Amino acid sequence: MKKNFFKNSFGNEILFSKKEYLDRVKKVKLKMSKNNIDVLLVASPANQFYLTGYDGWSFYTPQMVLISLSEKYPYWIGRKMDAVGAKFTAFLDKNNIVPYPDHYVASQKIHPMDYLVDFIKSKKLERKNIGVEMDDYYYTAKWHDILIKGLPNAKFLNAFLLVNWVRMIKSSQELTYMKSAGKIANLAMKKAMEKVDVGVRQCDVIAELNRYTTMGTNEIGGTFTCKPPNAMVGKFCSAPHLSWTEEKLKKNEIFYIEMGGAKHRYHVPLARCIFTGRAPKKIKELSKIIREGLNGVLNKVKPGVTGHELENTWKKIISKYGVKKDSRIGYPIGIGYPPTWGELTTSFRKGDKNILKENMTFHCIPALWLQNYGIVISESFIVTKKGAQRFTNYEQKLFDLKDFQ
Repeated sequence: MKKNFFKNSFGNEILFSKKEYLDRVKKVKLKMSKNNIDVLLVASPANQFYLTGYDGWSFYTPQMVLISLSEKYPYWIGRKMDAVGAKFTAFLDKNNIVPYPDHYVASQKIHPMDYLVDFIKSKKLERKNIGVEMDDYYYTAKWHDILIKGLPNAKFLNAFLLVNWVRMIKSSQELTYMKSAGKIANLAMKKAMEKVDVGVRQCDVIAELNRYTTMGTNEIGGTFTCKPPNAMVGKFCSAPHLSWTEEKLKKNEIFYIEMGGAKHRYHVPLARCIFTGRAPKKIKELSKIIREGLNGVLNKVKPGVTGHELENTWKKIISKYGVKKDSRIGYPIGIGYPPTWGELTTSFRKGDKNILKENMTFHCIPALWLQNYGIVISESFIVTKKGAQRFTNYEQKLFDLKDFQ
């Protein structure tokens, strides 16, 4: 992978150019203006990363990015020891990296939001319309309570997903990172499935998968993903979000794996199943139906179609075989921080009229979770003028042991 050579004001290499970051901020400001928001407080680590480049495992303590319509650059406000990390990863200069003292951390008397209240007052923004990410995982009830009590003359507005919608259309540099993540996902899935055998512990298979998502390929180094794989065996495959155990694999079981490759926080998910023996005809036929439906959806993808249309394409195909599915079959992907690589904005489901646009990226996962087992074949892709462009090239099938022997 070609190394980037963008540098911030501290001389440190960063992931995107200053121009790209400022273009992102400009797009967010346009949405702020349309929603009558003067000041935006960004709690989501994924959105903070998108707007500033800041990337550290520091979101277990309060931190915030502040964007004001009256200022060109955002402010990153966080713990003093983590301000050093901002100098290494963010595009901001020192005046826009605002550290709060460590005595605010885990204190029963004062809170980092008290510091933020004082900062907002120092900028004469305490009477403005302030947008906050009300439903974000990282914006707590206590944070909101401190802010509204500390800023009684401000009007607080819900700005949840405001930045997420801007993030959906990817730049060429973002797509480069996602294509790298796809190559890592491809390799890691292959190595995990090669490890599968009767008598092998489930955890050893996932250890092999994690080894390759971290190590990457010979050309592309990997890193940690924002969430562990969903990995279920046998009857547990009927539940979509469980984890592996230390149990040894038995003959004639399905091993269901949904995982992701990551490059610079950009994620590409991939899901496949392997059968530890000779799969029954019924299960083989079901996997073929899923593959047919998946590719019907991918063939339908183009700028201008909606999630509703894609789900309807899937439904028409599977209904020919008497198969039903009542959950969504896809969602947008990109930057991932715990607990998700999903962008939370739209879905491939009945009634979703949001329009797909060029350079949006999605994970189509038309899995079927039945009473005694589950089957999945998924694809992550880019929306292009010509249709869906896959991030991986992993074979679409229900695998069995003989495929790797």
